[in-house]
Amino acid sequence: MGKADFLSPKAIANRIKSKGLQKLRWYCQMCQKQCRDENGFKCHCMSESHQRQLLLASENPQRFLNYFSTEFRNDFLELLRRRFGTKRVHNNIVYNEYISHREHIHMNATQWETLTDFTKWLGREGFCKVDETPKGWYIQYIDRDPETIRRQQELERKKKQDLDDEEKTAKFIEKQVRRGLEGKELETPVYTELSRESEEEKVAFNLNKGASTSIAASSKTSVLGPNALKTVGEVVKRKESSHTSGQSKEKKKKSALDEIMELEEEKKRTARTDYWLQPEIIVKIVTKKLGEKYHKKKAVVKEVIDKYTAVVKMLDSGDKLKLDQTHLETVIPAPGKKVLVLNGGYRGNEGILESINEKSFSATITIDSGPLKGRRVEGVLYEDISKLA
Repeated sequence: MGKADFLSPKAIANRIKSKGLQKLRWYCQMCQKQCRDENGFKCHCMSESHQRQLLLASENPQRFLNYFSTEFRNDFLELLRRRFGTKRVHNNIVYNEYISHREHIHMNATQWETLTDFTKWLGREGFCKVDETPKGWYIQYIDRDPETIRRQQELERKKKQDLDDEEKTAKFIEKQVRRGLEGKELETPVYTELSRESEEEKVAFNLNKGASTSIAASSKTSVLGPNALKTVGEVVKRKESSHTSGQSKEKKKKSALDEIMELEEEKKRTARTDYWLQPEIIVKIVTKKLGEKYHKKKAVVKEVIDKYTAVVKMLDSGDKLKLDQTHLETVIPAPGKKVLVLNGGYRGNEGILESINEKSFSATITIDSGPLKGRRVEGVLYEDISKLA
């Protein structure tokens, strides 16, 4: 019987069956051929082409093993770098996305038997930062690209240069102050014993220094004449100028303190965490593992477990599910609705959504709770806020 026509029902059915991923046990890595069932895999193993590939592999099996291992490692790291960057992610999520490609290298053809062994090997060789948690192994890619390293070195050099400039400015100011104090003798106060002639006599303190100086000046003018008045006026002017300079120094000190407080507040605002779940917020389910019934559907977070896991209740059906935060995403409401800040310095504060910037994927909100009530915050990322239930 001849081969079926390209547009015949049988040929179309065969092409439909061959689409997508098949079972791993019916895949031949040496021939890179995927069989649909056990009978097809058995026939392939008895074929002449498969026997020739086995003879080639038997001559130098280590060379083939190293080749498949290198290809698997390069493709896995390329996907991790391009898809997730330097973010901390579960190794199983990366592996599931990697094997979704039909022509990928299978792990059973490499030197690693399990994904855990491969993850530990990545940590030992310095390709990634790995850590074990109750939820499994997490990996974080270490970017060793020369362009990235050069950019980081330039930033460090710029920071060091700024620090050097600040130190030079501080030394210059200190030198100027020292030069100004040279040749001036500090007036040392003279202390006298407090005494009174009789016990009934009251001791009076005159704290109004300006009044005493003015009285003394008037008495001196009556004796010394108009020339003494000029000298006293000069003394008063000098004292006023010194007083105003002291006030300006205090203002400068206060402004520097305000700058430090603003920097600390800015650091708090930019402080971020890798968890964002909060109770009573609306989220959307993005994982497809639960089927079309729950995919892209909205739910309310009822309880947060271990910071990264939440118990959610579906809005349409009322079903309760326990999901990881990687399977959820935030929901942005319409302007004028209430939102909750989930990350950054304003974390935990309620706010009102003012506007949305679609180009920068950010929003502008007004804080509606706490001591910062009424403050307008711009440039808040979509993933840092979510609609309140």
